[in-house]
Amino acid sequence: THQPQEQLWYEVETDWAGLLRSREGASIELLNEQFNTTLPEFPLITGERAKAYRLLRRRHFRYGKPYLITNVYIDESICERLPRTALSTTTALRLINDVRGLTIGDVRQTMTIGQADVMIAEMLDIHLNAPIALVTRSATDTQGRIIMISDGVYRGDQVRIEMKLK
Repeated sequence: THQPQEQLWYEVETDWAGLLRSREGASIELLNEQFNTTLPEFPLITGERAKAYRLLRRRHFRYGKPYLITNVYIDESICERLPRTALSTTTALRLINDVRGLTIGDVRQTMTIGQADVMIAEMLDIHLNAPIALVTRSATDTQGRIIMISDGVYRGDQVRIEMKLK
């Protein structure tokens, strides 16, 4: 008889320490990297734009199972200070948090619910129209310049949000 695998939840954290924490059994695949790109429009995200951004398209796995696809835009001038190996081993917020001399002024996170299109379903190994969580994170420096935006798509069957309310 087959024993079902334990449910692998990915908690979408709601505090800074949680967002920086690495997950057990997690790995990141760098799918594509584009240099000196412009930042697309993101509704509700304010701040001064940098001259250019580096776009990292990445797929995150946990115990070999894909759970997240991200497009990460990082201010190109900051990328020059990132260790090359970190691009495929470190979460987006941890990447900018660890840059020496960079002070993060504000970080915001927005989550909405959607359904998987053909490409996302294939990349996350889920059914077409399966539920997904769309999570956008943005960070600005102390001068209000947008230093990072992460636009992620999580598998809906593995996302959990837990908040301490009192």
